[in-house]
Amino acid sequence: MTRRLFGILAALGLAVSLSFAAPAHAEKRVALVVGNNDYKNVPKLLKAVNDARTMGDTLKQLGFSVMVAENQSRQQFSETLLAFDKAIEPGDTAFFFYAGHGFEIAGQNYLLPTDVPAATEGQEELVRDASILADRIVERLQNKKARTSILVFDACRNNPFERKGTRAVAGGGGLAPMTQLPEGVFSVFSAGPRQTALDRLSNDDTNPNSVFTRTFAKELLQPGENLVQVAQRTRRAVSEMADTVKHRQVPVYFDQMVDDVFLSGMAKDAAARPADPPPQKLAALPPVSVPQMPKEETINAPIASFSRHNGGWSVTFSFADPTLGISWRMAGKSDFRETGFIDTLDPRTRKRMPNPSIELPPDAQAGTIEVRYVDQSGDMQGPFPIRFDPEAALIRDQRKILDMTSTSWLSFREFNGLLVYYTHLVSYRCAIREVRIGIDTAVPNQVLKMPPCDMRDPSAVTAGMPLYMKLAPSTQSVSVELTYRDGSVSEIKSFRSANRSNR
Repeated sequence: MTRRLFGILAALGLAVSLSFAAPAHAEKRVALVVGNNDYKNVPKLLKAVNDARTMGDTLKQLGFSVMVAENQSRQQFSETLLAFDKAIEPGDTAFFFYAGHGFEIAGQNYLLPTDVPAATEGQEELVRDASILADRIVERLQNKKARTSILVFDACRNNPFERKGTRAVAGGGGLAPMTQLPEGVFSVFSAGPRQTALDRLSNDDTNPNSVFTRTFAKELLQPGENLVQVAQRTRRAVSEMADTVKHRQVPVYFDQMVDDVFLSGMAKDAAARPADPPPQKLAALPPVSVPQMPKEETINAPIASFSRHNGGWSVTFSFADPTLGISWRMAGKSDFRETGFIDTLDPRTRKRMPNPSIELPPDAQAGTIEVRYVDQSGDMQGPFPIRFDPEAALIRDQRKILDMTSTSWLSFREFNGLLVYYTHLVSYRCAIREVRIGIDTAVPNQVLKMPPCDMRDPSAVTAGMPLYMKLAPSTQSVSVELTYRDGSVSEIKSFRSANRSNR
C-alpha cells in the first residue's frame, strides 16, 4: 500500500515526506498540509505555499509523517485527500493544515482549489461544487477512526469573488465557526468569525509567512504546551500584532478533546503531580477506557431496533435478562398490550419465548413506547421508555441496509450503449444527503441527483424517477461516495463495467 501511495502522490507533484518506521498496527502521527497561491480565476495569494511548507517542517519536528501539497486544483485536492485517508489508521493522530482562499456560504466553510470559477451573485452553487467542504474533512477523519484530529485553517482572507462593477457572491470575508464538532477534534482558525487574516503587517514586513502561521508554528514547538495553550498563546500574540496596524484579528479554536493533548512533550510539572486525576496523556497513545456503571434502575432496560417496510414499522426489543412475558403501549394513549409468544423454547427458562417484536402503522407519529416485562422470578419490571422518532429510525435503518449492500449500489447494462443503473440508491434515498460519482476515476467528482424522500412511502420507486444514466461505451469504471443524512461519508466504492471484466 505504501508503494501505491507514493505513486499517487508523485503523480500529483506533491512534496512528500513519509516515514512509517513504526509497525503497521502502532498509533502514529500523520499530517497533510495544503497551500494554494496560484489561483486562476480569483486573486492570487503570496504566502499560502510558504505557510504550508513552514507547517510541514514544524510537524516533521513533532514526529509527524507529513504530506505537503501545493496549488491544488479540485481534482488534485480530492486525490490528495484520498491519499491522506489511506495513510490514516484507527487510533492515529491526524493533523490537517490549509492555507489559501476560504469562503463561507450559508454557514458552511469551503476551501477553494486553484481552479475555482469566478462566480458572481446567484452563482453560489458553482463555488460549492468546485470547492472542498471543510466539514467533509472532519467526517473523513472520523470515518478513519483517528483518535485525535487537529484541523488548522489559515484561510480567512478577504472575499475572493469581489470585483469592481459586479455584485459578488454573498460573503464579507472570513469563515463561519465550526461549533458542532465530534469528540476528539480540535480546530483552529486564523481569525474569528467574519474577521479577515493578515498576510503581512505592512509592505515592509519581509517575513515569508502570514501573521498567524509564523506565530502558530513557533508555539507548536514550545515544550510542555497542550493544544489549548498553543491556541491561546497564538491568539494573544496575533491579536497584539494586528492591533499595531489597527486591524482586528483574533484567532479562535474549538475544542472537543477529552484529555489534554501535547505535541511537543508533556506538561513541565506533570512528574511532580503524579497523583492528580486524570493523568495527562500524549496524543496518539492508546486510549484508556474507564467503564461507566449504568444507573441501577436502568441496568435491565431493553433496547429497540426499528425497521421500515411497505406495511409500516417493525420494532424488535432486546432484553439482557430472560423474560416470561412482554407488554407495551404508546405513552399516555392506551393500555398495555401483550406481544404474545413464538413457537420457540427459551433454553434459559425452558418456557415459550415471548414475541420480542411489535408492528406500528406506516403513519405512526413520533412518541415514546413504554415497555415492561416479567422476569424469571415472576416480577414485573418497568415500564421502560423507548423514544420513537420515525425520521431518525428510517435514516438509521436505510443507512444500515446501504452499508450491508454496498456491492449493489450500481449495476451496468448494455442497451443501445452502456447504461449504469442506480435504482438501489434511489430505493434507500432517505438515508442519503448526496451521491458523488466519478467516471473512469477513483475520485467521485460530480453529483448524482436523487429524488426527494417521501416519508409516507420511503422506498417507493415511481414512474418518472431517473434510475440510470447513459455512459460512453468505452467507460471502464464508476466510483461512488455517499454522504449520509447524519453527515458521515461512506468509503469510496468502485464498480467495473462489463467492458472491463471482459478484457
